[in-house]
Amino acid sequence: MTSDSDIESGIDTGTDIDIDEQGRPEPPLAADEYGTVVGFLEYQRATLAWKCAGLDAADLGTTIAASTMTLGGMLKHLAYVEDHWFSRSLHDREPGAPWDTVDWKADPDWDWHSAAEDTPEQLHALWQAACARSRAQLAEALAQGGLEQPARRSWSDGRAPSLRWILLHMIEEYARHNGHADLLREAVDGATGE
Repeated sequence: MTSDSDIESGIDTGTDIDIDEQGRPEPPLAADEYGTVVGFLEYQRATLAWKCAGLDAADLGTTIAASTMTLGGMLKHLAYVEDHWFSRSLHDREPGAPWDTVDWKADPDWDWHSAAEDTPEQLHALWQAACARSRAQLAEALAQGGLEQPARRSWSDGRAPSLRWILLHMIEEYARHNGHADLLREAVDGATGE
Protein backbone atom coordinates (compact mmCIF):
# COMPACT_ATOMS: atom_id res chain seq x y z
CA MET A 1 0.00 0.00 0.00
CA THR A 2 1.37 3.45 -0.94
CA SER A 3 1.67 6.07 1.80
CA ASP A 4 2.44 9.80 1.86
CA SER A 5 6.02 9.00 2.89
CA ASP A 6 6.42 6.87 -0.24
CA ILE A 7 5.35 9.79 -2.39
CA GLU A 8 7.78 12.09 -0.54
CA SER A 9 10.56 9.54 -1.01
CA GLY A 10 10.49 10.00 -4.75
CA ILE A 11 9.53 6.43 -5.55
CA ASP A 12 7.17 6.43 -8.51
CA THR A 13 6.86 2.92 -9.80
CA GLY A 14 3.26 3.06 -10.92
CA THR A 15 2.43 0.28 -8.45
CA ASP A 16 1.46 0.08 -4.82
CA ILE A 17 4.35 -0.08 -2.40
CA ASP A 18 4.31 -2.66 0.36
CA ILE A 19 5.50 -1.46 3.76
CA ASP A 20 7.14 -4.09 5.98
CA GLU A 21 6.67 -4.50 9.74
CA GLN A 22 9.53 -2.03 10.42
CA GLY A 23 7.92 0.65 8.25
CA ARG A 24 10.29 0.20 5.31
CA PRO A 25 9.08 0.43 1.71
CA GLU A 26 9.73 -2.90 0.02
CA PRO A 27 11.57 -2.53 -3.31
CA PRO A 28 9.09 -3.06 -6.16
CA LEU A 29 9.05 -6.50 -7.75
CA ALA A 30 8.30 -5.43 -11.31
CA ALA A 31 9.24 -1.78 -11.86
CA ASP A 32 11.47 -0.26 -14.52
CA GLU A 33 15.19 0.20 -13.87
CA TYR A 34 14.80 3.57 -12.14
CA GLY A 35 11.94 2.39 -9.92
CA THR A 36 13.82 -0.74 -8.94
CA VAL A 37 17.11 0.99 -8.15
CA VAL A 38 15.49 3.85 -6.22
CA GLY A 39 13.25 1.35 -4.45
CA PHE A 40 16.31 -0.49 -3.15
CA LEU A 41 17.98 2.79 -2.12
CA GLU A 42 14.88 3.89 -0.19
CA TYR A 43 14.72 0.48 1.49
CA GLN A 44 18.34 0.86 2.63
CA ARG A 45 17.68 4.40 3.88
CA ALA A 46 14.64 3.16 5.81
CA THR A 47 16.74 0.36 7.31
CA LEU A 48 19.18 2.89 8.74
CA ALA A 49 16.28 4.93 10.13
CA TRP A 50 14.89 1.78 11.79
CA LYS A 51 18.26 0.86 13.33
CA CYS A 52 18.71 4.37 14.77
CA ALA A 53 15.12 4.94 15.93
CA GLY A 54 14.33 5.66 19.56
CA LEU A 55 17.92 5.93 20.78
CA ASP A 56 19.33 8.59 23.11
CA ALA A 57 22.74 10.25 22.84
CA ALA A 58 24.51 7.54 24.86
CA ASP A 59 23.00 4.84 22.67
CA LEU A 60 23.98 6.66 19.47
CA GLY A 61 27.52 6.95 20.87
CA THR A 62 27.94 3.25 21.69
CA THR A 63 30.95 1.50 20.16
CA ILE A 64 31.81 -2.19 19.95
CA ALA A 65 35.08 -4.09 19.87
CA ALA A 66 38.04 -2.04 18.62
CA SER A 67 35.95 0.12 16.28
CA THR A 68 35.17 3.79 16.98
CA MET A 69 32.12 3.57 14.73
CA THR A 70 28.80 4.68 16.28
CA LEU A 71 25.23 4.89 15.04
CA GLY A 72 25.35 8.67 15.54
CA GLY A 73 28.52 8.86 13.48
CA MET A 74 26.87 6.71 10.85
CA LEU A 75 23.91 9.09 10.58
CA LYS A 76 26.24 12.06 10.13
CA HIS A 77 28.54 10.19 7.74
CA LEU A 78 25.63 9.11 5.55
CA ALA A 79 24.25 12.67 5.56
CA TYR A 80 27.65 13.74 4.22
CA VAL A 81 27.67 10.92 1.64
CA GLU A 82 24.18 11.92 0.43
CA ASP A 83 25.25 15.54 -0.01
CA HIS A 84 28.58 14.59 -1.56
CA TRP A 85 27.18 12.34 -4.28
CA PHE A 86 23.93 14.08 -5.17
CA SER A 87 24.96 17.72 -4.73
CA ARG A 88 28.73 17.91 -5.06
CA SER A 89 29.38 15.12 -7.58
CA LEU A 90 26.15 14.92 -9.60
CA HIS A 91 25.46 18.67 -9.83
CA ASP A 92 28.95 20.13 -9.09
CA ARG A 93 27.58 22.37 -6.33
CA GLU A 94 29.64 23.78 -3.49
CA PRO A 95 29.23 22.02 -0.15
CA GLY A 96 26.64 23.46 2.20
CA ALA A 97 26.59 23.58 5.99
CA PRO A 98 28.05 21.93 7.96
CA TRP A 99 30.42 20.45 5.35
CA ASP A 100 31.58 23.82 4.00
CA THR A 101 33.59 24.69 7.13
CA VAL A 102 35.26 21.33 7.77
CA ASP A 103 39.04 20.99 7.53
CA TRP A 104 38.96 17.51 5.98
CA LYS A 105 42.77 17.38 5.76
CA ALA A 106 43.07 17.88 9.52
CA ASP A 107 40.38 15.27 10.27
CA PRO A 108 39.31 13.11 7.31
CA ASP A 109 36.78 11.37 9.59
CA TRP A 110 35.25 14.57 10.95
CA ASP A 111 31.74 13.43 10.08
CA TRP A 112 32.19 10.35 12.29
CA HIS A 113 34.00 12.10 15.18
CA SER A 114 31.92 15.28 15.41
CA ALA A 115 28.65 13.35 15.78
CA ALA A 116 29.40 12.97 19.50
CA GLU A 117 28.84 16.74 19.84
CA ASP A 118 25.35 16.58 18.30
CA THR A 119 22.04 15.64 19.89
CA PRO A 120 20.04 12.71 18.53
CA GLU A 121 17.51 15.20 17.16
CA GLN A 122 20.25 17.13 15.33
CA LEU A 123 21.72 13.95 13.83
CA HIS A 124 18.36 12.64 12.63
CA ALA A 125 17.40 16.05 11.23
CA LEU A 126 20.74 16.43 9.42
CA TRP A 127 20.44 12.99 7.81
CA GLN A 128 16.74 13.39 6.91
CA ALA A 129 17.39 16.81 5.35
CA ALA A 130 20.29 15.38 3.32
CA CYS A 131 18.05 12.55 2.05
CA ALA A 132 15.35 15.06 1.09
CA ARG A 133 17.90 17.18 -0.81
CA SER A 134 19.18 14.05 -2.56
CA ARG A 135 15.67 13.11 -3.67
CA ALA A 136 15.10 16.61 -5.05
CA GLN A 137 18.47 16.63 -6.81
CA LEU A 138 17.82 13.20 -8.27
CA ALA A 139 14.48 14.44 -9.65
CA GLU A 140 16.25 17.51 -11.05
CA ALA A 141 18.86 15.36 -12.79
CA LEU A 142 16.24 13.00 -14.23
CA ALA A 143 14.38 15.97 -15.70
CA GLN A 144 17.58 16.69 -17.66
CA GLY A 145 18.39 13.15 -18.81
CA GLY A 146 18.46 9.45 -18.00
CA LEU A 147 20.48 7.24 -15.72
CA GLU A 148 23.37 7.17 -18.20
CA GLN A 149 24.09 10.91 -17.81
CA PRO A 150 27.50 11.65 -16.30
CA ALA A 151 28.00 13.55 -13.08
CA ARG A 152 28.95 17.17 -13.68
CA ARG A 153 31.95 16.96 -11.38
CA SER A 154 34.64 14.67 -12.77
CA TRP A 155 37.25 12.74 -10.86
CA SER A 156 40.92 13.77 -10.88
CA ASP A 157 41.57 11.51 -13.88
CA GLY A 158 38.83 13.23 -15.92
CA ARG A 159 36.28 10.42 -15.72
CA ALA A 160 32.81 11.02 -14.28
CA PRO A 161 30.44 8.38 -12.92
CA SER A 162 26.99 8.05 -14.42
CA LEU A 163 23.84 8.74 -12.41
CA ARG A 164 23.22 4.97 -12.54
CA TRP A 165 26.66 4.38 -10.95
CA ILE A 166 25.94 6.95 -8.22
CA LEU A 167 22.61 5.33 -7.35
CA LEU A 168 24.13 1.85 -7.19
CA HIS A 169 27.06 3.17 -5.15
CA MET A 170 24.61 4.70 -2.67
CA ILE A 171 22.88 1.32 -2.27
CA GLU A 172 26.28 -0.27 -1.63
CA GLU A 173 27.21 2.45 0.87
CA TYR A 174 24.00 2.01 2.85
CA ALA A 175 24.04 -1.79 2.68
CA ARG A 176 27.60 -1.92 4.04
CA HIS A 177 26.86 0.49 6.88
CA ASN A 178 23.53 -1.15 7.66
CA GLY A 179 25.50 -4.31 8.42
CA HIS A 180 27.51 -2.27 10.91
CA ALA A 181 24.26 -0.78 12.24
CA ASP A 182 22.92 -4.29 12.93
CA LEU A 183 25.86 -5.02 15.21
CA LEU A 184 25.80 -1.62 16.92
CA ARG A 185 22.06 -1.72 17.60
CA GLU A 186 22.32 -5.21 19.03
CA ALA A 187 25.08 -3.99 21.36
CA VAL A 188 22.88 -1.08 22.51
CA ASP A 189 19.70 -2.91 23.46
CA GLY A 190 19.77 -6.41 22.02
CA ALA A 191 17.45 -5.50 19.12
CA THR A 192 18.09 -7.68 16.10
CA GLY A 193 16.53 -8.26 12.73
CA GLU A 194 17.55 -8.12 9.11
